[in-house]
Amino acid sequence: MSTVAIETSGLTRHFETVTAVDGLSLAVPAGTVFGFLGPNGAGKTTTIRLLLGLLAPSQGDARVLGYNVRRQADEIRQRSGALLEDHGLYLRLSAADNLAFYARIWRLGEIERSQRIRELLSHFDLWDRRHEAVGGWSRGMRQKLAVARTLLHRPELVFMDEPTAGLDPVAASSLRDDLAALARREGATIFLTTHNLAEAEKLCQQVAVIRQGRLVAVGHPDELRARQGAAHLVVSGRGFGPAVLEALRRRPDVLAAEVQNGRLRVELDGDVDTAPLISLLVGQGVEVQEVRRGQASLEEVFLTLMQEDAEAS
Repeated sequence: MSTVAIETSGLTRHFETVTAVDGLSLAVPAGTVFGFLGPNGAGKTTTIRLLLGLLAPSQGDARVLGYNVRRQADEIRQRSGALLEDHGLYLRLSAADNLAFYARIWRLGEIERSQRIRELLSHFDLWDRRHEAVGGWSRGMRQKLAVARTLLHRPELVFMDEPTAGLDPVAASSLRDDLAALARREGATIFLTTHNLAEAEKLCQQVAVIRQGRLVAVGHPDELRARQGAAHLVVSGRGFGPAVLEALRRRPDVLAAEVQNGRLRVELDGDVDTAPLISLLVGQGVEVQEVRRGQASLEEVFLTLMQEDAEAS
């Protein structure tokens, strides 16, 4: 089995007034959850349609599961699952009947069909409600069933376009947990687009960031955070006056210092020893209650990347 599930080279798609995907070159390792991040209109959905062979590239090329998207789109779609804008469910049918319908399309035999439906519905905690019409279900339950639908035929690669969009926080968290567990158990590659950066941070082994169809950055979330030099301290306590901030800002190992929501946030210049900083705070009369060291969230890195790319354009 190839170690690369998706490989693109200069992949480009022009429409009449816009270039939706612009020279995209990336490699998606097999067996990973790969996050594809970008603002609205960045070209995420167009990229998925190109990779599934639903759109033809204007320039460049791509191979998916070893197949060329221009000449072997049928083979790609037979081995892939996709959850795009529409959940693809029949609301008057029960959960079991929905999956049975799609299982027949995928030509699963009767025994395999029954086993697979029970396996997926049980995993998503939907088995006890399998005979209910899904039109009366919550959006979160329908979305779980839609994910089960994409996995029926045990695809090697699954495309998911904003799978938790519109869900309440509890339903979204539950679906994220289910996706992570399924990725581990099924061994499939998951290509995930999302606006939820916290979601990508929890689920994805690698992420790519695009803006206006162009690749801005790619790597493990930790690598992207490190690339931004975003180590910081968050100090809880009292006494964060102007003199304290000014004393911190004069230090060469401090990039910035400001008070946010009653806490002191100190941006550090790399992997520095923080003991002298705490001593400085205490010496300035600060009452230190708690100190946490960390890096910027993926959301902060994303916003920085968007700003830098906009300034460079």
